[in-house]
Order: sequence, then C-alpha cells, then structure tokens
Amino acid sequence: MRTHARAVVIGGGVVGVSTLYHLARKGWSDSVLVERRELTSGSTWHAAGLLPLFNLSYSVGQIHKYSVALYRTLQNETGLDVGLRQVSNIRLARTRDRMDEYHYYAGVAATIGVKVKFLTPQEVKEIWPLCNVEGILGAIQHPEDGYIQPADLTQALARAARERGAEINRHTTVIAIERRPSGEWKVATDKGDIVCEHVVSATGNFARATGRMVGINVPVIPVQHQYIVTEAHPEILARKAKGLPEMGVLRESDSSWYMREEAGGLLLGPYEKDAPVCYVDGPSADSEYELFPEDLDRLAPHIETAIARVPAFGEAGVKKVYNGAIAYTPDGSPIVGPAPGLKNFWLNEGHSFGVTAAGGAGWQLAEWIVDGEPTIDMLGVDPRRFGAYAEAGYLVEKNEEAYARVFTVHYPDEERVAARPLRQTPCYARMKALGAVFGSIYGWERPNWFAPLDYALSEADLAKPDVLLNENHPAVGPGERPREKWSFRRSNYFDFVGAECRNVHDNVGLQDMSAFAKLEVSGPGAEGWLNSILTNRIPKAVGRVTLTYLLTARGGVRAEFTLTRIGPERFYLVSAGALEAHDFDSLEKLLPADGSVRIDKLTTQRGVLVLAGPRSREVLARVADIDVSNEAFPWLTARRLSIKAAGLIAMRVNFVGELGYELHHPIEMQNYIFDALMAAGAPLGIKPFGIRAMDSLRLEKSYKLVGRELSIEYAALESGLDRFVDFKKGPFLGRDALVTWVGKGFENKLVTLEVLGVSDADARGSEPVTKDGVMVGRTTSGGYGWRTGKSLALAMVKPELSHAGSEVDVRILGETRRAVVIDDSPYDPTNTSLRA
Repeated sequence: MRTHARAVVIGGGVVGVSTLYHLARKGWSDSVLVERRELTSGSTWHAAGLLPLFNLSYSVGQIHKYSVALYRTLQNETGLDVGLRQVSNIRLARTRDRMDEYHYYAGVAATIGVKVKFLTPQEVKEIWPLCNVEGILGAIQHPEDGYIQPADLTQALARAARERGAEINRHTTVIAIERRPSGEWKVATDKGDIVCEHVVSATGNFARATGRMVGINVPVIPVQHQYIVTEAHPEILARKAKGLPEMGVLRESDSSWYMREEAGGLLLGPYEKDAPVCYVDGPSADSEYELFPEDLDRLAPHIETAIARVPAFGEAGVKKVYNGAIAYTPDGSPIVGPAPGLKNFWLNEGHSFGVTAAGGAGWQLAEWIVDGEPTIDMLGVDPRRFGAYAEAGYLVEKNEEAYARVFTVHYPDEERVAARPLRQTPCYARMKALGAVFGSIYGWERPNWFAPLDYALSEADLAKPDVLLNENHPAVGPGERPREKWSFRRSNYFDFVGAECRNVHDNVGLQDMSAFAKLEVSGPGAEGWLNSILTNRIPKAVGRVTLTYLLTARGGVRAEFTLTRIGPERFYLVSAGALEAHDFDSLEKLLPADGSVRIDKLTTQRGVLVLAGPRSREVLARVADIDVSNEAFPWLTARRLSIKAAGLIAMRVNFVGELGYELHHPIEMQNYIFDALMAAGAPLGIKPFGIRAMDSLRLEKSYKLVGRELSIEYAALESGLDRFVDFKKGPFLGRDALVTWVGKGFENKLVTLEVLGVSDADARGSEPVTKDGVMVGRTTSGGYGWRTGKSLALAMVKPELSHAGSEVDVRILGETRRAVVIDDSPYDPTNTSLRA
C-alpha cells in the first residue's frame, strides 16, 4: 500500500470507484482508494441498477446524462461487460398535472441534450404489451435509458482506474483522519497510514461516521428501500424465445413504483410512505452485504396498483424481496463537492440514485479537485446547501419525506412540510396572523404570499385525482383547510400575489427577509483582501453601499454580495439566504494566512425587514430619529438610525425596484420594530408582501439570481454584470480569465423577453428558447409582471439574438409561445423610483 498519494478516496462502492477512475483519467495516477470490505459490499451490490435520466435538477440532469454516455464506452475501454441494457424507460401519466410535469421536464431535457419522446397510450401498449393502458393519458420515453449491473460496472471502473496507475486497497479500514500542520491529510488505516493532499469521502451508509472523524456533520442518513423479484412468467419467456426486445423500464409515477424485466420475470420497486431511515449512527463494524427483513405490508397499495397495471405481475410467484439501505439527503439530491470548513476534503455522498449518478459525480468532482472548479453548475448538489440546522433529528424526518416523494409531482411551487416550522424569525407569528402562507429556505420560515384570513380551498377547488400520489397542496393540520394549490400553471394565489405587487407599487409593503446571509469582514487587511477577490471597487466612505461579485478563477459567477462599509476596517456583506454556508465557506477558504482579516457570521443575530413602495419614506420618517429625505439619505447608502427605541442599520436598497429600505436590526428587537412600522404605515396603506411578489417585481427590473441568471458556467459579462466589474481597480479573482473570455467572444447573452400569447402558464425557468426550430438558449427565470402587465422571462440566448426586437420561441408546457427581446428593466429603466 502506498504511504503517500495525491488523493485518497474512502469507499469502494460504485461512486467511490468512479471518483478514483476520473481522478486517474485527469492524470492523478498516484491516487488511492481504500475499502473496508470488498468493492460493492455496501449499497451498490443490492441496487436495482436503473439509469433514470429523468430529473428536474439541472445539476443532477447533467450528471446522469454523462453517466449513461460513459457506461456505453466502458466495455471497449476495459474489455468487461458491464451489463448495460438500454431498453428505454417509459413514465406513465394519469393526471393533467403529471403531463404538465413531463412537458416541463422535456424542456429541461432539451436544454441539456437528453432525448425525450411523448407516447400515446396505444404506443405504450405496443412497446409494453403486458401493460393495461386503461386510465393513462400518455407517457414519456427516454430511448437511451435502461439498466446496468452495478457490480460489473464497479469492477470495470476499478480495472480502468488501475490501468491508469491508481491503487485500490480492499479489506482496509480507515480508523482516523487528521490534518497535519503542513496542510496535508493523514488517513490512518489498519494497514498503515497514507499522507495525501486531498481526501474524498464516498462512504455511503458510513457518511456520517466518516464526517465525525473530521468534525463535520454530513447531512446523509439512509432509508430502507424494498424491491420484489418474481419467478419467470410464461409470456415473458415466450417473448424471449421469439427474440423480441425487452419491454423496457416501466414507471407508473402516480402509483410510485418502477418495474422491469428480470431473468424472465419482473422486478417491482415501490417508493412507499413510512419507509424508515436506518443506520442513523452508521452500520455496525462488521456490516457487509447487509439486508433488512422484508415488510410487504408497507408495499400493499403499490403491489395492488402494479397488478392492476401489469396483471402478469400478480401471476408470477415471488422469488426474492430485497430490503436494503439507500443513502438519502433532505432534498433527495446527492452531496458532491467541498466539505464546508475543511480545505481539500471532499464529499461524494447521499446518492439515492447512486448507480445513475456515479459516473457524472465522479467526473465533476475530479474536475473540481484537479482544476479548482467543476465545469457545470453544481449548486444543486453542493454540500454547502445545508447548514448546521440539518442535525440527525431533522435528517430523519426530511429523508423519510424525500424517499416517499420520489415519484410525487414536483411542482415548481412545492413546499415540503416535514421538520417545519424549524427556524422562525420573531415576527413569524405576526406574519401568520396576517395570512402568511409560508415557504422554507435554508430551514427558515418566510412568507411566500398572503391569503385573506377567511380564505380556504374546497375539495372541488383542489380536484384531487384518484391516484395514490394525489397531493397538490401543502399538508394542513386537523380541522384546517388548504389555502394553496400547487400547479405548473397560474394557480389560486396568482391574483393575491398581484394584489401584493400593486400595493408595493402604489403604497408601501413590508417583507421579512431575515433569512439573508449576513457577514462582517474586519481587520487591517480587510479592504485590500476584499478588493483582491471581488469584482467591484470597495467603497471608501463609511455608509456607502455597492453590489459586487465573487468570481471563479475562470470568470464565472460564484457569489453575489451587497457590501457596505460600516467602519474604517469593517465591512458588512449580505448574500442569498440559501447560500449562507456556500458563501461563507468560499470566502473563508480565500482568507489570507497572516490573520489580517476576520469573518464573523451574523445571520442569526440580525433580522431584516424590507420596507418598499412610494410611501415607504413617509412611514420611515414617522418613526426614525434622523432625516430620511432623499438629500440626507440617498440611494445606495446606509445610515444608523433608531426606530423609536430600537437602533439599526438602514440601507437604501431593495430587490423590487421601488423606493425602499432594508432595515438590518438586532433580531431580538424585530417585533418592536415590526409593530412600530405597521402602526406608522396603517394610514398609508402598508401591507405585508411575500417572496412570490418579490420575484414578480424583480423580474420587471431584470434583477438576477445566483444559480439562475448567474452561474459558474456563464462569464460575468454574459450575465450582464458589466456595471459591477471594475477592470481598472487592479487585480481580482477571475479578472484575467474574464479578459481572455472577452477576447475569444461570448456564446451567450442574458436578455429580458416578453412572452406573447400567454393565458395560464408563464415561463418558470429552464424552458428551451428556439429560433426556427433550432435551440438558441434557455430561460433562467420567468413569471408575470403586474406593474407592466407582461408575461416575462429572463433567458440566455445566442448573442446575435440579444438585441431588442429579436423574435424567438419559448416552449412552455408543450406549447410554443412567441417571445420578443425587450430592453432590460421593463419597469422604470432609469431607476427613477429607486432614486426618488
């Protein structure tokens, strides 16, 4: 066994071996993998081996696409048959909402190059003659989908890694991991120590135990997954005897199961409610090829629907029931990327579809480790999307929920309810009393929109279909009625959000944005350091506010900050609440080694109330102890003031494009400030507004979001950040690469589109943009603008189509809509309202 290595991968499942293979393929032939037992002896060996390309996540979709393409090449590379069977996959739809989901997904798939075909019920019958198509509205098919033999795949990747110089050590247990003073890692095993630059944890069911070795909380706990394999069936054997093709993988999404042929019989895998988590504290030390006792009672409703859909399934005897652990995260997506707070420690964990994701996850992690950045936007799987709140109790509730909702319709406005309300700001109860319908971000509760206090939906309003998975609204308590119906189309809250937007435009609105991530950067080196890493010039005067960006070394956008100088050596940074851990970790890992700069987290110490609208100054003037006139308190400045007895920092900025303020205050004073503002604003028409109104209002200003319009995949200038990138201020992170990118020309340009002919379904983001039937871009956000009366979308398109007046098409839920490029900021393009 090597005693020194460039990288050590811990874990010999398909994910770990893929990571080793890709590191070796990148030239790191001195990489080592250690596995406590045999390769595949964890969850890989009992996996059903499916390769589902279907995923609404841009990050995961790209990963799955790469995996399937890679697996096609492995036999030629290694000489080993990996058992790949691209027999296609068919997903059935029994409801209109499910078809809307499929149409939305087909748009996502088109933007990343995944083939999707829509089928009629008759076409389903032709491909799957054993399927009863009664009640089916239609289906989608992935022609390149199918299944693979997980153990054979793993062994092929292992051979390919060894042939490139990598080393695999089986029956080698990691007993400790520690950081050496040099910055290297020492991985101590029962066979000796390995000193390395990088460590990758790909330990599956042991993820939390591995994390504890280095002092981090890995938000992964497995859930038990059962699948049933039947004896051979005469009809399937007869098809094989005739040389007919396999019928492919069948998924009845609305009944939450998948089915495929297996050795002349059938394999059924349901995703049921009440499947329990397991290995909360990790498996036992002697765990290997472990299964749990079967529990078919839990599967009974799914078995019944499977027999109704495929009667042959009920005619074949049960040969084997597998009940094994599959790693899960709170949102069901894997964890791939850097561990927060640890340099050169990487996570490739939480893979509920590990066989499908293994190739792509290993590919991107190797890119990240070797080159410093991934090549696709990985925010959807970044380990730092969860925070310290995601402890074991939270994971138990959320991971069981994620498992049960694998096949539910994934509405764009879906809000899952497990482990909520967890993080509440002080004004939560006040907002709830005003009719708030809450969503959750990074564990925080925040109002999405406001319903009239006596408003509720009837069963007729909900029109829930007669299928197993029929929830189209958030769960409610005993005696309560739902107030929100989820949809891919304009739903019941559409007009209520419009009323909130109009009130912000006409009068004044109040919003709780306490979930914002908040940091203070201080020290004698703070200004110089911030200037060296951020795109915009750092303000010289105390009280000045600027918008600035942290780029990647390649010139893409990693993070966005509102930056305020609050003292000679003190700066206040605010960023997206969902990216708190991501942004803090990104900054912390760039800190100078001389101790001249300090970063302090302030998120839980400070609340933020947004006061916005043409009468917001009048409201503030009634309770503030300073002059808040435009001359005394202009746009893009910050002032310390008191609202009656409560001191705070008021910033003349907002994300809705109206005269307004962000009020950053000690969070324990929030209700005092809230009450003072509501009382002062009562005669002026003050009303609360939520995130959905804010999103509508920001679209009308062409304001951008990280992970949508802003991405590591797009140059900062492609995203229209020219005003916030100061090339003259001296060197900063990503500057030279951005200059090079400018020189070679851009492939994309962010534009604002007016989408025409819309009646009940606006763009949501990720819809394909075409010109004469040819793909020319994709939307990044979309919705209805209540101030402009337009259906709007932000989109990345080819530069030649970016000038005002250019016409393109946007595909929304299967319907082609004409769209016209319009000037940015269709509402108040000169910022007259903001500067008022």
